[in-house]
Amino acid sequence: MKRFALLLPGLAVACARPKAAPPPEAVPVTVATVARRSVPLQIRNVGSVQPVTSVSVRAQVGGELTAVHFREGQDVRQGDPLFTIDPRPYQSQLAQAEAALRRDQAQQANAAANAKRYDELVKKDYVTREQSDQVRANSEALGATVSADRAAVENARLELEYCSIRSPMAGRTGRVMVQRGNIVKPNDAALVTINQISPIDVSFTVPEGELPEIRRRQSAGRLEVVAEDPSDHRTLARGALTFVDNAVDRATGTITLKATFPNADRALWPGEFVEAVLTLSTDRDALVVPASAIQTGQQGSYAWVVKPDDTVESRPVTVARASGDDVVVARGLSAGERVVTDGQLRLAPGARVEIKAAATPAAGPKP
Repeated sequence: MKRFALLLPGLAVACARPKAAPPPEAVPVTVATVARRSVPLQIRNVGSVQPVTSVSVRAQVGGELTAVHFREGQDVRQGDPLFTIDPRPYQSQLAQAEAALRRDQAQQANAAANAKRYDELVKKDYVTREQSDQVRANSEALGATVSADRAAVENARLELEYCSIRSPMAGRTGRVMVQRGNIVKPNDAALVTINQISPIDVSFTVPEGELPEIRRRQSAGRLEVVAEDPSDHRTLARGALTFVDNAVDRATGTITLKATFPNADRALWPGEFVEAVLTLSTDRDALVVPASAIQTGQQGSYAWVVKPDDTVESRPVTVARASGDDVVVARGLSAGERVVTDGQLRLAPGARVEIKAAATPAAGPKP
């Protein structure tokens, strides 16, 4: 009986021993892999498409508009006929000017012959020197009249040519502002506007702080500009930076730039808005992670790195710059490492994680 009594206290102690605590629950997270790739250094802003050349066609003489030789929205070449103004009044003026010229030429020829005869007569003392000088002066006056008549003929001929209005450049016509049958006046309202579509310009602004880098890069070579659709960032055309304004707008702190695009396929149209993407340079083999992987703490930027045993550690990182939805990391990470992009709030150093889905950095920068 005593033996059993001794065993009972030991059994009671064994039953009272606490059970081991269960392992901590894994934190579900989303991760991305640190990748190396070429990342362009770009400046993005909304730009407006503008024709390289735009001409408002106006009449240089007045009269009735008798013909329109093109359709609205038609492509025209330089020298193509656009409008015809009734030429009959100007044909009459030209005929009158030519008749006056012939009349005065005849009178001037007669006066020149008289002057020659008087030169012979004055040598024989048949007439006085004063009479001879008067005849010669009359001949020279009629010569000046003939010169004025020739100028009047040229002016009348020029006004007659102005009755046929031709395209001053190659481009695309807009809406016809004055229809056939109307009376037009010289230098009055525009008859039509012609815009040059190919090539075409895109005007956009950048902060003045970017100007020194732009000028430095431009002096080294051609800077590419891409025009994108603002809605889906689809590439519309590729061109080059061709103009930097000569002054900064002090009201906005920006400077205006222009890029020229060949636009052979007419992807860009005057007046529309596009997103202008100016590429200054490209970083080769840059370390790229999604921007959501970078956290900010009291000690600066850091990222949660997933180790091979699925535990995490906090790693300080140095961010070089942003590139759309991604960032370029200068120090702190290596290619192939996994970083947490979602679920960081529940993490602590050494915590075990459960990877919900793997993500990779975007294929390219997004606005």
